[in-house]
Amino acid sequence: MTAVVDARVQPALPVSPRVRRAAIFALAIGGFGIGTTEFVAMGLLPNIAHGLGVSEPQAGHVISAYALGVVVGAPVIAALTARASRRLLLIALMIAFTVGNAATVFAPGYGALIVSRFVSGLPHGAYFGVAALVA
Repeated sequence: MTAVVDARVQPALPVSPRVRRAAIFALAIGGFGIGTTEFVAMGLLPNIAHGLGVSEPQAGHVISAYALGVVVGAPVIAALTARASRRLLLIALMIAFTVGNAATVFAPGYGALIVSRFVSGLPHGAYFGVAALVA
């Protein structure tokens, strides 16, 4: 039996423990930011509802919009970026996440808030998938 070796696969270069710790820390901070964004809205629903002048169940749609973004974004982004550099992909996903959250902060009304929460949820699943591979 012979093994087939893909010539495109590069052997991993040795990485110093310091660089490895910094990379794991950066991945952990990204995971913390994404996880916090996902769950913090639940505790703020009364405030969100009051601020937007909607009922709490309607304000709950911002959580559903984020979750829908995660469900849509993870497989689509994974399929479209399968051959991309993992490092650059992680950076791009965090930029997209940050832009989506900035749009959430500055959303002028309920509709814009729903859309921006959806957009900020798109990179969530892909980030965790790629980060797990990198770690």
